[in-house]
Amino acid sequence: MASKVYWADLRADFHENLQQKLTRLMKTAGMGDIDFDKKYVAIKMHFGEPGNLSFLRPNWAKTVADFVKDRGGKPFLTDCNTLYVGGRKNALDHMDTAFLNGFSPLSTGCQIIIGDGLKGTDETYVPVKGGEYVKEAKIGRAIMDADVFISLSHFKGHEEAGFGGALKNIGMGCGSRAGKMEQHNAGKPHVEQEACVGCGMCTKICAHSAITVNHKKSSIDHNKCVGCGRCIAICPCDAICADGDETFVNLNRKIAEYSKAVLDGRPNFHISLVIDVSPNCDCHAENDAAIVPNVGMFASFDPVALDRACADAVNAMPVNSNSAASDPDCDMNDQDHFHRVHPETSWMSCLDHAEKIGIGTKAYELIKI
Repeated sequence: MASKVYWADLRADFHENLQQKLTRLMKTAGMGDIDFDKKYVAIKMHFGEPGNLSFLRPNWAKTVADFVKDRGGKPFLTDCNTLYVGGRKNALDHMDTAFLNGFSPLSTGCQIIIGDGLKGTDETYVPVKGGEYVKEAKIGRAIMDADVFISLSHFKGHEEAGFGGALKNIGMGCGSRAGKMEQHNAGKPHVEQEACVGCGMCTKICAHSAITVNHKKSSIDHNKCVGCGRCIAICPCDAICADGDETFVNLNRKIAEYSKAVLDGRPNFHISLVIDVSPNCDCHAENDAAIVPNVGMFASFDPVALDRACADAVNAMPVNSNSAASDPDCDMNDQDHFHRVHPETSWMSCLDHAEKIGIGTKAYELIKI
């Protein structure tokens, strides 16, 4: 049976502004049917990397948080630390970045909690029912402690997943640093010898005695390493790196399985804003021009149907000139705008696998409000 996906365009006038329109969308789509009273509600979103201007503005988050608070809930905005070196690799930098980009209790009406703690190691091991690639997902503890889960996603392109929508926001975004490494990598981390100063911090945190220091340089024994990623988080010189060597198809399937771990067993709802559709992730310290015009707001209880509806809506739009999707080296006969920009990716593999393991369905009924 097709899932219902609700859609609103971005037209507004003095009768109703865009934040009010989003509230009406959430009401019409049934989000108010969730019992929020006295419940802790995680609102998962991306706070943007410093230098990037395409992330969702705090105003959108406030609209969702206010909706929850009006129904007696206790919302908080959340994301987990990044695996890569950047402005969100630990909770302190992450909070600084969020504040720099305008997120605060004053602008959003709720608190911000980094889901996997100070160094990205505060995680919960969550079984994945029917998982083929992941048996236990490593999810930020604060996210799993919530009673209700809401995803608020910026729908855009992605250089590895094809596009970043609800499932990417949930699966990759809620993974701890070790969880992100498990999704991105087929192997184990390694030490960039030139950057290593032999401080020994990694040897102290390794629970499996997999790291040794010789001649003031660390090395990792992959026969002992279990791939937990704690050494990546602790290194003060960012000398320990993940390889990022997983295939794009397997990456997408792991994202689906991590999403299932996050969603199983509790109420959840999903909102995606198809605006500023940049070709790459908001994790970049820059954003390229949008590849298509803005489309609108989408909401559903089914994240699989939601992602498919958003992708179809983007692909139905004309390509913006002077964007990555109109570059001369693109295959202009490719009607999949995301695949055109990143031809090596396979975004459908995520939706196919998510449907297979029971998260939702790709079939949808689009209802305009």
